[in-house]
Amino acid sequence: MLRLIRPLHGRLARMASETEKAQTAKPGGDTIFGKIIRKEIPAKIIYEDDVALAFHDVTPQAPVHFLVIPKEPVTGLSAVGPEHSSALGHLMVTAAKVAKDLGLEKGYRVVVNNGSDGGQSVYHLHLHVLGGRQLEWPPG
Repeated sequence: MLRLIRPLHGRLARMASETEKAQTAKPGGDTIFGKIIRKEIPAKIIYEDDVALAFHDVTPQAPVHFLVIPKEPVTGLSAVGPEHSSALGHLMVTAAKVAKDLGLEKGYRVVVNNGSDGGQSVYHLHLHVLGGRQLEWPPG
């Protein structure tokens, strides 16, 4: 069977790049998010409190795309336990607050990538919040 192969452009190229990163990313050590929390590298910070930090994604996949991360380093969703319940709830409340502040009244999507097959490229738990356009289903 003949399959046409087209060059990847724009959003598809960025998605492929993230998929490749996820396949080689490993948990452990300092991450780019730790450096953002410590203000060692710049980020477009939208919200910050003692538990969470929200900032715009550097490779947005929608007109509005921001991340919400816990300040306590947790490698991913599969690493959480009952002791993280309060922080996880706080991340969701923060995502809703920032989405409202950014005018996403028509809706948005919250995504958590976990592990290499889930597309996780940074091993520090984070929520992606995407909106500002009609999002398609299934997502990927």
